[in-house]
Amino acid sequence: MSLPKILIADDNAANRELLEALLAKFDCDTAIAVDGKDTLEQVEKFGPDLILLDVMMPKLSGFEVCRKLKSDPKTSKIMILMVTALSELGDIERAVEAGTDDFLSKPVNSLEFQRRVSNMLKLKGTEDELERLRAYIREMEERP
Repeated sequence: MSLPKILIADDNAANRELLEALLAKFDCDTAIAVDGKDTLEQVEKFGPDLILLDVMMPKLSGFEVCRKLKSDPKTSKIMILMVTALSELGDIERAVEAGTDDFLSKPVNSLEFQRRVSNMLKLKGTEDELERLRAYIREMEERP
């Protein structure tokens, strides 16, 4: 089985480095995006299983990126963890309305971050396996 792919999308270099360091405990491939537009391009090139998505980014906000990805059938199954300094109830509601799977407030607590990433990768793996089984069942039903 291939390694999980995690895309770090944040316009702040220090935040990207911190998230990369926190991901060192995981056996995964990572890629970086520096703004909203770059995030969408990296999704197409890299094909991540999970995106660590900052909300306040240039070109397209994390809310806009999340909404675009979740509304497209080709990318709707990608897990999105919004990592943001915004913590007002309205911001959390906007994140949920945009389709995020989960969110973390900055500054990031390393233990909480690692648990959430671990759980999201497990969930993504389970969903992928379920989809493979559904495809297999459909194929078996179509045989004469």
